[in-house]
This record gives sequence, C-alpha cells and structure tokens, in this order.
Amino acid sequence: MSRLEAKKPVLFISEPLTKATVSQSLSLLSGILKSCYGPAGRLKQLHNGVGGYVCTTSQSSAVLSRLSVGHPVLSVLTASVQNHVSRFSDCGLFTAILCCSLIENFKSLNVASCAVIKISKHLLSLCMDYLKSEACGCRVPVDFSRVETLLCLVRSVLTSKPACMLNKTEVDHLATLILKAFIFTVPCHVETNAVLGKCVIVPVKGRRVVDSAVLPGLLIETPEIQLAKPLTVKRTCSNMIKIALFCVSMSGDSFSPEEGTITVHQGISLEMSELNQLLSVGEQLVNDEVGLVVCQKVIHPSLKQYLRENHVVAVDRAGLSLMEPLSRMTGSKPIASIHSLAPGCYGSLKDVRIESFASKRFVHLIPNDTVVCSLVLCNRNETAWDELKRACETAEHVLQLTIKEPLALLGGGCTETHLASYIRHKSCSLSASCLKDIDCSRTQYQLVADGFCRSLESVACSLNHDDGEILTDVVYGHCWFVPSGFPSVSNWSDLVSKCGCGINGNTENLSWRLLQGQFGSSVMQGCPKEPPVKVADFLTLDCFAAKCSGLQVALETANLILDLSYVIEDQN
Repeated sequence: MSRLEAKKPVLFISEPLTKATVSQSLSLLSGILKSCYGPAGRLKQLHNGVGGYVCTTSQSSAVLSRLSVGHPVLSVLTASVQNHVSRFSDCGLFTAILCCSLIENFKSLNVASCAVIKISKHLLSLCMDYLKSEACGCRVPVDFSRVETLLCLVRSVLTSKPACMLNKTEVDHLATLILKAFIFTVPCHVETNAVLGKCVIVPVKGRRVVDSAVLPGLLIETPEIQLAKPLTVKRTCSNMIKIALFCVSMSGDSFSPEEGTITVHQGISLEMSELNQLLSVGEQLVNDEVGLVVCQKVIHPSLKQYLRENHVVAVDRAGLSLMEPLSRMTGSKPIASIHSLAPGCYGSLKDVRIESFASKRFVHLIPNDTVVCSLVLCNRNETAWDELKRACETAEHVLQLTIKEPLALLGGGCTETHLASYIRHKSCSLSASCLKDIDCSRTQYQLVADGFCRSLESVACSLNHDDGEILTDVVYGHCWFVPSGFPSVSNWSDLVSKCGCGINGNTENLSWRLLQGQFGSSVMQGCPKEPPVKVADFLTLDCFAAKCSGLQVALETANLILDLSYVIEDQN
C-alpha cells in the first residue's frame, strides 16, 4: 500500500497584482510578445527542453499554445487571448500586448480599481461607437467588386509573419492565390442561408513559393498512379462521372478482435466471405455506372483490380479530413457499410485528371460547381512551410470575416495612435453630467484615459524593433517611423515619407510629436481628421472584426485581472 501524505492547506494569495513575482512575469510575457510584433518582429524558437520538434515562429497562436505560464493571473490572460484567436485567427499579438499594457498602466495609477473599471468601460464604448460610425477616420470600406483592398488585407497578413521568409514577389504571388482560392469558395448562386465553401491546403515542401498554385476541386495524393498511363474513367450517358464515397474500410478485415467474438461454422473462410462481399459491392458499382470510388481507408487489392478492369478509378487512403469537402463538392453521401448501397448515395464530377507537383502525384477531382478548391502550398523547408500554412489560414479567415462586415482598419500602428488622439480629444470635453453618471471625478477620468491612450500607443511602438524614433502627427493622429541613427532634434519632415499604414504621404506641412518614451506629452487641439484619400495600392490594413474584438477582449481581460482580490490555489 502506498504511503499516504497529509493533505496540504489551500494557499490564499491576496492582491496578486501587488506581488513582485506576478509583476515580473507579466513584464516578461509582455516583452516576449512585443518582440514578436509586426513585419520586423523577432522570431522565437519553442521546444520542450528534452528534444523533439522545435517550432520557429512569431505568431501568437503558436507562441501561446507552446508557452508554459505558471501563475493563474497569466493563465487567465493567455486563455483569453487564445479564445479570441480561435474565433478570429488574427490580431492575437495586438490583443495580448494591449492587455499587458493596460494592466501595467492602470495598476500604476493612484485610482481605485472599481473606478478604473467603470471609466475604462466608458472609454471602450467611445472607441467602439467611433469605429462603427461613418465619421471614423481610421477605417476603410471594402468593395468586393474591386480586388485592390482585398489584396492589401491578404498582403498585410502575410508580411506580418517574418518566419514565412517571403520576398515581395512571393507575397504578391501568394496574395493573388489566396484571394483566388477564396473567390472559388464563394457560391455562385446565393441562397437565403449561403455557406462558404472550403479551401484545402496541399503540402509540398522543399519547393519554391512561386510554384504554389490553386486548382478548382480536390487533389488526393496517390503515389501508385502512373503518369505515363492515360486515365480512362467510365462516364454516364450525360458525360458525367458518377462517384461513390466510402467512409468504411474495404480492405477485407472488417472484423477485429477488439469488437468481440465471432462464431464461424466449420468449412467457412471468413476472409473469402468478406472478399466475396467486396466483389459483390464492386459488381453493383459497375452496374450502377460508377466511374470513381474514393475510400477513406484501405481498398482490397483484388477489388481494386476488378474495378480497374471495368474502367473504374479506385482511390483509397483519402483520410477523414477530405470526407466532408468531398461529400459537399460531389453531392455524394458517405457510405458506412459494404452490405447496403442506397440508390441516392452517389455523387457526380465533371472530370478526373492526374496532376504532378514536385515528386508527388495526385488525382484531381474537378467538380461541376466550384465551392471547394485546393491550394498547393510550397515553401523551402518544413519550418517555413508550417508558418506559411498558419498565415494562409489566417488570411482566408480574415477574408471570410470581411465578407460578413466589409470594413478594414488602417494598420501599421495608425489605428492605435489615431484612436489615442481621438480619446484624448473626447476626454477633454466630457460633460459634468457624464462624469456624474460614471461616478468619478474629472481628474480620475483624465488619469485613466491617459493610461488607456498610453497603452494604445505602446502597441504602435511595439512595431519598432530598431531603436528609431516614433512620431505621431497632430493633424490625422497617424503613426510615423523614423529610421534609426538620427538625433531627436532632426527635422522630422526630411526623414519620413509615409505613415505606418501608407495612406498619408509627407506632402503637407504636418506638425509632429514624439511618441516613444513621451506618451501623452501633448494633447491635440482638435479631433483627428480623416485622411483626404482612402484608396492606395499598397495600404497596410487590419481585419475590422478581429481588431474590434481584440480591443474589447484586451480591456475586459485587463479589468477582470485588476479586479482580482484573491487567488485560491489547491496545493494537493
């Protein structure tokens, strides 16, 4: 009998944010995430310390899922950000950095946490109302009849992931492919409840990125297919190819010992009985004019040969992940038993071809209506390919979110600095009745508003990793990056050409203020203006839905953590 240990008492930690260990851990986490942020973000190598797979990345989804945090306060923060990323795919680092900055700035204020929470909720409502208003100067409408803005959105996602190791030509090529793949998934005939199709990513590692391609339909890898031999497929009288989709094993060993005991009469061969049943299914498929059989698992060699002799193409080991898109694309119903084939279970295809990419061979299934497509994704090595796959999935999700809400926000730190300028302007002109409703003094409101604005500006500053100065103009409230190596007394107009998002050029007589290290050094005289032109070929844009959610999640999580009085931990 094992030795019994005495039960340890529950550990109570009061006011956890006042503890030095929590502050140090929060500061360390913030530093790690800030160093990952943006196109010039520094890469992180994550591994378990005892060997195995090493992940090289700067993406929040990969960093946070592999980063072990010990303190419950940090666990709340990371779980909240991961939940946001699972729903929106984008703006994970923005959310995490902003949340850390809000906690650090609000904690340093000499204002009660209950007052900070009430004021910050009001500030959030001001931001959300402004972002959703027509007067917002940092949002861009997305016109789906023009591809320029959509390409800007996709480019912005790809360029923000430095571990993908893409040059400009590769970014442009991939952005076009991702947009093309997305358009394939949009139904041609819109119904009441239209559902977008699916883009399946096919991995080809060790090849150039520009070898990537998009094909309508699905690619199923089939190493045994010979390229030299022409593919003869049986067609129906209407020149279509009938397809049968099996989600059950057709290998002839359906009975496994784990499923129980089977009683077999003397002289009966279980294997032959099963094979005869498979050949009977094959005969029915031939009689029903089926031209293609796809099986999720394994097909018996004898059945494969029988089907091939009758001009029926048999593809096995398709895998579970392809079952749903295959069923949707062809209209076939997955067959779960070899003992009964319903007449309505078959689907149809326009054509079947053989495709080759690098050393891999595929059967290419071409549908009648394209709502499913395949993105053949190439990159030089496995590490860069893994990062690129995540980036492409994020870009596709951003486009899906944008079709629901056709808006984008200016990137490159400009939305953050513009919002900070707007909040500073609004906080100066807040009415006495509004302060009474919030139940706070004007001084308290100004302190919290300044901490909120400094947090937004610190996110913009996180984009700079080269020690150059960061400016904001007092006309539009946009973010401008000065190359490193110039003294702070320089004539800024000679050193900057475009703002962070690329929408404003240095063509006006703009006034500047330093942002980095001098947060809140001056208040703008008026509300920040809207840029005169909101169309450019190479804007840096952020997903509207993802960034709005990130702003809300960051502030609500910060408020939750600020409101923690005790951490109660079971040590047993």
